[in-house]
Amino acid sequence: MVTLIVATSVDPASIGPAAALLSMPGWHPGPPLQEMSSFVNKEVRLLKHDKRIVLEDHLDKRWEEATGELVNEVIFLSRHVAVSNRPALTIHPIGIPHLREGDVPPAGGKPGWAAPPNPRLGPWLRLLKNIAQSHNLTPEFEITLEATHHGPITQSPTMFVEIGSTEEYWKRQDAAQAIALLVWEGLGLGGGTAIGDWSRNNGKNKVLLGLGGGHYVPRHMDVVLKDGVWVGHLISGYSLPMEDQSQLKGEESKQEVGGTWKEAIKVSFETTRDAFPGGQVLAHLDHKSFKSWQKVAIMGFLADQGIQIGKPADFC
Repeated sequence: MVTLIVATSVDPASIGPAAALLSMPGWHPGPPLQEMSSFVNKEVRLLKHDKRIVLEDHLDKRWEEATGELVNEVIFLSRHVAVSNRPALTIHPIGIPHLREGDVPPAGGKPGWAAPPNPRLGPWLRLLKNIAQSHNLTPEFEITLEATHHGPITQSPTMFVEIGSTEEYWKRQDAAQAIALLVWEGLGLGGGTAIGDWSRNNGKNKVLLGLGGGHYVPRHMDVVLKDGVWVGHLISGYSLPMEDQSQLKGEESKQEVGGTWKEAIKVSFETTRDAFPGGQVLAHLDHKSFKSWQKVAIMGFLADQGIQIGKPADFC
C-alpha cells in the first residue's frame, strides 16, 4: 500500500511544495505513468504531470494498473483561490455530491460523486497550524479547512493541501516549505511516527461529518482544532440545495423539501464511513446557518437514515 502525492507543473503552488519535498533526503526516480514522471521515497510516490490538477482523473487506479502497487491514499498539492485574496494554507476533502446528473462540474469531478475523505484531514490541519506558527507564517497566513468541493475523480481516500490566494503567495518559498514539511512529517518520511493514521486512533472512533455553514466551515473548525478529533466530509450550505416549500402553493407546499440535499448528505456520509472503517460517523450541524424549516428537514432525514447527531464534546 502506497501514498500517492500529486503535483502539476502548471501551478506554482503545486510544483513549489513538490520541489521542496523532493529536496529532502531519500527520493529516487520511480516508474513513469504515461508521460508523467514519478519519485519514490519509502512507501510514498510523488507523481508530476502538466495538466490542471482537478481534471486528471483516476490517477490512483491508473497507478495501480501500471505498477501493481495498491494506493492507500491520495494527496494533491494545489493553489487556492479566494475573492478576499487573503494568504492562506488550506486542507479539504473533494467531491460534488450535490450536483445532478447532467450538471456541468465547474472544476472537475462528476455529479453526485465524492471521494472518501482522507483520515489525515483533522490531524494534518492541527500539524499545519503548528508548522505555520513555528515558521512565522501566522497571522499573515490563515490556516483553515475548506468545505468539500471540486475534482478530480479518485476512489481512494483523498485530500487537497493548498496555498492561497494569489500568485504572489502561490510562489512564496516559505509557504512551499511549510507544505513540504507537513507532508514530510505527516507521512513519517523523516523517521518519526506518521500523523493521522486511522489504524492508530487510540480508541477515539467518532468521526465528524460537517453539515452547513460557509466555505471555511468555522463552527466545524472550532471542533476539529481540538486534539484527537477525526474529520470526514464537510458539506457547506451551498452544497445542500433545499427548495423552500413556503414559496409553493396548494398541494405542492405539502410535499417533502426538494433539492439535492438528501443525496449530498447520503453520499458524504457513506464515503466518510468507508474511509474510517470501524468508526462512528456523527453529523455535526452548523445550527445557526440553517433556517428552522431546513433544520427540521435535515434532522428528520438524518433520523430516517440512522445517522446520529453529535455535539462538539462528543468528538473530543
